Amino acid sequence: MGTMRNKTKGNLIVISGPSGTGKGTVCQGLIKELTNLQLSISATSRKPRGTEQHGVDYYFLTREQFKSMITANQLLEWADVYGNYYGTPQQPVVDAVNRGVDVILEIDVQGALHVKSKYPDGVLIFLIPPSRAELARRLKNRGTDNSGDIEHRLQSAEREIKEIRKYDYLVINDDLGDAVKRICAIIIAERCRPRLFDMELFLQCY
Repeated sequence: MGTMRNKTKGNLIVISGPSGTGKGTVCQGLIKELTNLQLSISATSRKPRGTEQHGVDYYFLTREQFKSMITANQLLEWADVYGNYYGTPQQPVVDAVNRGVDVILEIDVQGALHVKSKYPDGVLIFLIPPSRAELARRLKNRGTDNSGDIEHRLQSAEREIKEIRKYDYLVINDDLGDAVKRICAIIIAERCRPRLFDMELFLQCY
């Protein structure tokens, strides 16, 4: 599935939701299903985990490097999450969108709302499991958090869910395949918006 003729700009697609929602898995599913779509690589001050690679999973920076990017206004959004900085380098996203490529940002709710304030045409999608019990089960099954961390993440989820009305779309991740299909449909629909086209050229050629 490619872009439509004379499309001059890409969409900025923001997917966020509580920890344990399955955002990363869904985003990988979208990349497999759609062409002309790329994932934004976030920057972080935390250390790499396991097989994570610089420039592939994250841009791994020192706290001093990250602070320099904040000062230079080189981040589309950033936040201090559990003691580590996370953020989205602005220039790669802007360059891709201007080339007509759709870019997915997988970021937290705070970052998503900040992006929307700076980029009003951004498309915000809130991804959530079907219930709090299911969210707790997924967090437990990840095996990366102790009981205290899980409870903290559930409390954060309750605060984040209150922001759903500020989003453009809500997708319940009950079944992974269905969630990916619904978001694919959203992206395809957003690609048809007139604002993405060079309308003068389109009308001349029509």
